[in-house]
Amino acid sequence: MPAPRPTSLALFAAALAERLPGMWTSEYHRHRSYADQFPTVERLWDLGHVDHIVSQYVLGHDAVLTGPDGEQLYVTDRPHYRHQFVVAALEPSGVKPHQVSPVREPNGIAVPNHPVRAAAAVTRRLLPRYQAAVAAVRAKALDQPEPPHRRPASEVAQTLTLVWYPDGVVGAPYDAVPEEAHMTLFDCHFQYRPNESAFVLPASYSAREQALLVQLAAQRLMLKGIGVNFRRAAPLPPPAAASAAASRMPVAVAPRSAARR
Repeated sequence: MPAPRPTSLALFAAALAERLPGMWTSEYHRHRSYADQFPTVERLWDLGHVDHIVSQYVLGHDAVLTGPDGEQLYVTDRPHYRHQFVVAALEPSGVKPHQVSPVREPNGIAVPNHPVRAAAAVTRRLLPRYQAAVAAVRAKALDQPEPPHRRPASEVAQTLTLVWYPDGVVGAPYDAVPEEAHMTLFDCHFQYRPNESAFVLPASYSAREQALLVQLAAQRLMLKGIGVNFRRAAPLPPPAAASAAASRMPVAVAPRSAARR
């Protein structure tokens, strides 16, 4: 863990706030444990080297600068660079994830430990990106206050359950197939087998071909208002279990009088 510079960071952040355009304040935080830094860094609006720093290092402290319109900047040490700090934006409060996620992150920057030069770099390089991103988020919040929830499936009067059988065949018992689905299954290469009393998609099709035909059948059936479920047939009992069950079956014994004959 890099050695923290509490006095240096606190003084630097306060001096930086004084030199930014508008009325900015600085609040210094010292962290007694690693988890103490989470509430702030979870709002970090950065996918660059500042995000790398907070995810890879245990930071003993940081400072948050607050601007005249509620803007917030995160300031902390730059590990291994004793004469530099990093400054990055924090996500605006009071907005929802679907309003922030489409907006490009206004990535942070490294600045020298000279407050005047650092303020010039932040004003020129970071604040314009940050202000543009905040404006985009606020516009998104006005345009879409609630997330675009996906709509549930509509109710269907009939359903068809397609079954994967152990021999590789996909199908369904004849009595379980709605009459309106018969032609759709035929069009998707299912066959009716009277000896099995079932519609089946033969195992002679490759796995890829089966998947495409089953998907096509499902799409066409759903357009007709027929819901489609997929199930796997119950496996057959293993041979050992079958033979054990057979050995427990009672064996008919002929009466003694019949045996003597």
